[in-house]
Amino acid sequence: MSLASAVPAPFETRSTLPERFDWPARIGVGLTLLAALVYWYSNRLFDAHHGDFFYLADAFLHGRTSIDLKVIPKGAIGVQDVIPSGGRFYVPFGPFPAILFMPLVAVFGPVTADQWESGINAVLAAVVVGLAWWALGRYGVRRLLDRLLLVVLLGFSTQIWWITTRGGVWHTGQLIATSLTLLCLIELAGRRRPALIGLLAGAAFLSRAPIAFAIPAYALLLAGDRIWLPRQWPWRQWFELAAGFLPSIAFFFWYNAARFGSPLESGYALATLAPWLEAQRQIGLFSTTHLGMNIDYLFLRLPVPYKSWADLQFPFFKPDGLGMSIFFTSPGLLYALRAPWRQSRAWWLLMAAGLVLIPTLLYYGGGWLQYGFRYALDSIPFIWLLCGLAAVKDDEHGGGMGWAWRILIAFGVVVGAIGVYWAYNLF
Repeated sequence: MSLASAVPAPFETRSTLPERFDWPARIGVGLTLLAALVYWYSNRLFDAHHGDFFYLADAFLHGRTSIDLKVIPKGAIGVQDVIPSGGRFYVPFGPFPAILFMPLVAVFGPVTADQWESGINAVLAAVVVGLAWWALGRYGVRRLLDRLLLVVLLGFSTQIWWITTRGGVWHTGQLIATSLTLLCLIELAGRRRPALIGLLAGAAFLSRAPIAFAIPAYALLLAGDRIWLPRQWPWRQWFELAAGFLPSIAFFFWYNAARFGSPLESGYALATLAPWLEAQRQIGLFSTTHLGMNIDYLFLRLPVPYKSWADLQFPFFKPDGLGMSIFFTSPGLLYALRAPWRQSRAWWLLMAAGLVLIPTLLYYGGGWLQYGFRYALDSIPFIWLLCGLAAVKDDEHGGGMGWAWRILIAFGVVVGAIGVYWAYNLF
């Protein structure tokens, strides 16, 4: 039996856990631990003063949907991105991270958990790295160097590094949502249990709402080649997928109604904002008017130029905090262009990225303060997995990831490392 034939097909049913703790698994664990140390070293001195999820977890434990101001130390939660209503304070962000933190808060209390936020976020980001390593193995990336480079691409050449360093309620939610999306993709290449995928996608939706738009792509990925044969459509699997996802929708509507009296009011339209952001929101929470701004932040914006050579100083470029082109921060993602486009799953992954990006591009917020365009993280796991499929294709053709792609990934890592500096020095 050849080595190629011994590798399971990307969507072949497999056991959830590795059968043995082999060298790739050991490398993955080591890489995860190393990533946790790097992330913690990067963020250990930064306090975002926005540990809202820990105090919301405490509220849930006491049967409330509003946070108790009596248990919050002075300055622990900022004046922006909160909802004062009827003498209470509400958190506008998706509630699943708070649900996830309930056991931690139950044991140690919300104040201690808030004090540990930098370490918690470092662990969450390291989990992204570990899941990325696992996902690449599931999808057939056999070359360990390619696998390592692709993990570094996601963990250190996207906004994962920046949001981990900056911390705060906004970024903690995105780290959790990214992990949940990776778990969905891992399950799609493993036992492919539709109800579990639906549950994971629902939790991701309750962390970052735009990720709900990936559900149609998950349904198509579950169908595989049967999608071209209507008589063989997997109706039962689709029903189970929907059944797994619907509880999150029901909880979302109940949670909104319990807080604001309307199942359709999420709180994003009520949160306190800086004046310039309030002016943007007045145009519309979602509007085509915001499209040009977000396209600029995602694709076009470059670092602020220095006025003269005499002003040039380390680190030799400065972001403006509004956004920065993904082609500058994460050029290695262009490797996705080499994905096997003759396979329908490549198109479904691209579709997932595009569908998730639509509400992001129409949203008023823009993601500020940011280094790059952090909202793109909702779509990036799908684009990144296309890079994984490209590596599989290149390996099958006797090659592997070429030096040009390696250089682009390395460039992105350098840009990401400089982002750690700007996390402390931008504003």
